[in-house]
Amino acid sequence: MPLDKLINYLKLDKQEFMFQFNSHPNYPSALAFSDTLNFMGVRNDAYELDKEYWDELPEEFIAIVDNTFSMVKKSGSQYSVYSDKTNTLSKDELYRKSTDFVLLFEKDPSVSKSVTNYKPFLYLIFTIIVLYSIITQTWYEALFNILSLAGVYISLEIFNQKFGSTSAVIGSICGDTTGNQTVNACNKIINQDKTSILGLKFSDFSLIYFIGIAVLGLFLPVTFLVLKGFAVVSLLAIGYSLYIQGFVEKTFCRVCLLIISVLVAQLIISIFLFENVYFDIKTAILSIILWAVLIFSVVYLNTILGEKENLQKSNAKNLRFKRNYDLFKRELLENQKVIFTDNETFLVGNRNAKIHLSVISNPYCGFCKDAHKIMEDLLKKYPDISVQMRFNYSPDQQNEKATNLISDLMYTYKNKGSEDFLNLVEYWFETKDENKTRQKAGITSGNEDLSPLIIMSAENRNAGLNFTPIILINGYQFPDKYDREDIYYFMDELMEDDDI
Repeated sequence: MPLDKLINYLKLDKQEFMFQFNSHPNYPSALAFSDTLNFMGVRNDAYELDKEYWDELPEEFIAIVDNTFSMVKKSGSQYSVYSDKTNTLSKDELYRKSTDFVLLFEKDPSVSKSVTNYKPFLYLIFTIIVLYSIITQTWYEALFNILSLAGVYISLEIFNQKFGSTSAVIGSICGDTTGNQTVNACNKIINQDKTSILGLKFSDFSLIYFIGIAVLGLFLPVTFLVLKGFAVVSLLAIGYSLYIQGFVEKTFCRVCLLIISVLVAQLIISIFLFENVYFDIKTAILSIILWAVLIFSVVYLNTILGEKENLQKSNAKNLRFKRNYDLFKRELLENQKVIFTDNETFLVGNRNAKIHLSVISNPYCGFCKDAHKIMEDLLKKYPDISVQMRFNYSPDQQNEKATNLISDLMYTYKNKGSEDFLNLVEYWFETKDENKTRQKAGITSGNEDLSPLIIMSAENRNAGLNFTPIILINGYQFPDKYDREDIYYFMDELMEDDDI
């Protein structure tokens, strides 16, 4: 389901969004889409709303337009629609192409797009090569190299498309008129390529070829003869491509024709402007080594990226099962409910909350830092829950530093409020320094009454909660079959479940 423009508009990580969406137990339903947005920090509410009330909607909302989740933005009397591409529709067109489903959202400003983008580095390399060519080479040599870089860029976009990435460049060149980039002429030619030599497709050889001649082009005029030879041999690739497009698929791919144009331009330059120089065996050997390295590298990348894509698809299917709330709830309720008498000490959040979380931890437990971070994140995202930090503490087993630390936490909780207490706990797990923690708490001397904590720790032991960290949801221990981080996926449904 192409959602490029919508994801970019919301400034989300596309790879993460699609993985979470595909792995949802109810994929590809509206519920799965809504839950994924919530998980990515876009709080939202879904409605079935008759069109007569759409004039009352805010300027931005999400709807299902042409069977695709789309961002809709009012712009005067027109509507801009973002999904896999951007369209402008009139009100009548929008109403005709849409269902009654609307989703109102609010973007969390603290959630930013986090994407690893290689293109700035690629552009830097391209800029260096262009400047080097213009400064040190003749105009036709520089033009040859610029054409090589254009071929590298287009071939790289095609290469990435094989592994699930959609390219705005390819889409704009091909003129996607169907509203679905996966069925246009370009993708039909590229995706149905039956060439397979060492597992490489015709598009892979395009990438190898252009990278190779881009490297060799830096050493002009020494490589005149080699590049002229490759340019002549490219006539075979041009003929094969035109035959596939014209006689086999009977449709022409614009991006393929663009690559052919680059090859023809380089062929003309090499034949009419490259001088004939003597055959250099060293240059020929180095060229062979270069092609061998490039072929091996692309084969390796194909293997690695193919395996990664298969693992992601398999993992997404497995996670649909794992993230099924009914299964999680069954596992949760199988544990015996623990009832504590002390529900006040180190309690933060909404005291009348429907969902009450407890974390059994120890300040000196290495794994407890992550558990506390989960609790803090949940408190920020769900202010209607409560969390109790139930530290295991035995005065006869603790040294003076540990006792002072617990005392500082108790003082901060009693005198400075929940926010300062949570900040101090976070600061402790970051520094693991008792003196710095005491300084941050603003305490110079004295110890607090720790009897409530001693009683709470005894309750933990009596309930068999000796190991740390342990998370409980309304007294039910978080199932061992799940990772602690999985709690994020179930919070919305837990909040709505009266049985819990």
